[in-house]
Amino acid sequence: MRFLFRLFLLLLVVGLTIQVIPYGREHDNPLTVKEIEWDSPETRALAAGACMDCHSNLTSWPWYTNVAPISWLTTRDVEEGRAVLNFSEWQRPQEADLASLDNVIREGEMPPIQYRLLHANARLTGTERDQLEAGIRKSWESDPPGP
Repeated sequence: MRFLFRLFLLLLVVGLTIQVIPYGREHDNPLTVKEIEWDSPETRALAAGACMDCHSNLTSWPWYTNVAPISWLTTRDVEEGRAVLNFSEWQRPQEADLASLDNVIREGEMPPIQYRLLHANARLTGTERDQLEAGIRKSWESDPPGP
């Protein structure tokens, strides 16, 4: 019992100490320069629920994204997501291509499990996943990214 109490105190001290590390608390949402022209409001709604927190400049930053180490993971995921594909900066070339985007949606790799656990609207059914994939494909083909 004494061991568990000491372990609890140690975890508490470590948890409080890591809060002073500044990384992960600078939450910014740059201005949207040019959003993709969605094929339908339904596609945009599906993308907003499942993709746009990491793949746009419209990120929602809940309170827990200010608590380390969650803040570190969230910031990293958003930075990496925006670098690969950003629906709010459609005027620039995107690192992702349409085929890889189709694949990660179809295979259920996106959104990642840690995001789905905390966001019910990101838990897409098979039908919603098919709709999102088809809608993004149509949107991309009618309004390709980049110059």
